[in-house]
Amino acid sequence: MVLVGPQRHAPSAVGKPLLEQPPPRWALGVLTAGVALPLLALIAAVPVAWGWGLSFLDLFLALAFYLVSGFGVTVGFHRYFTHGAFKAKRWLRITLATAGSLAIEGAPIIWVADHRRHHAYADREGDPHSPWRYGATVSGIAKGLLFAHMGWMFRRESSNRDRFAPDLLADPDIKLVDRLFGPIALFSAFAPPLIGGLVTWSWQGALTAFFWASLVRIGLLHHITWSINSVCHVYGQRPFATHGADRAANFWPLAVISFGENWHNSHHADPTCARHGVLPGQLDPSARVIWALEKAGWASDVRWPMPRRPHAKP
Repeated sequence: MVLVGPQRHAPSAVGKPLLEQPPPRWALGVLTAGVALPLLALIAAVPVAWGWGLSFLDLFLALAFYLVSGFGVTVGFHRYFTHGAFKAKRWLRITLATAGSLAIEGAPIIWVADHRRHHAYADREGDPHSPWRYGATVSGIAKGLLFAHMGWMFRRESSNRDRFAPDLLADPDIKLVDRLFGPIALFSAFAPPLIGGLVTWSWQGALTAFFWASLVRIGLLHHITWSINSVCHVYGQRPFATHGADRAANFWPLAVISFGENWHNSHHADPTCARHGVLPGQLDPSARVIWALEKAGWASDVRWPMPRRPHAKP
């Protein structure tokens, strides 16, 4: 099989605008429901967990879908498709695009376009979700954190895919997965209750699986991903130099649950590197997955850290 990899740097086509035409109003309504329902489920999870409706099957389904969709985003959407940290066989490329779509964070091409735009304009005009857009005052940072966490998705600004993701638009496999995002998202939401209902042969099994393995799992994964956009550009350590106004930081408490995406300063200092946790003791589960894929012969040309990359602050 042929090993292929996306462009390793954000395209900068001259003359093409940053944004596309805004999506229709119904899309904003769907987005609102997609953000609000998982968040409400996550808030309600704590009191519900104390006395009713949580089983080993629910935990297993929630963990399994969290791992598959989470690594689909971190290893697939982010390190592979956005930054070209490694090359992958065709079947793995399609699998990563599908797994990332299960997170319901958006179709792969627009996800990549938004993230490449973020790196091209980090924490300055043009960044789709900088927490510094309202200034460095207390109120400005508070407003900016909320905007970077989720508010930016309600501005109805779609990054121009022709400018930021032409390589994916030219890939028929990824275009197909992109078009199938709706059915994949429905599968992600309703496969757990279907499995729960069939295994327990009860409506209660289906309901609790839907609550824990669909709503809570999706909500948790969303907010961890959004925390990289918000928290990891305000709080944490910055051991490596970044360019310009870029204030990406390493926020260690998110290491395990974000699969290593929290080492954001290291990542912004060297975006194409396959490992974000480059310093001793920095856990990076996504890098271990890429390592395993490489050992299996399914990934190659992996861009592991080298002494010259990234450059530490003097």
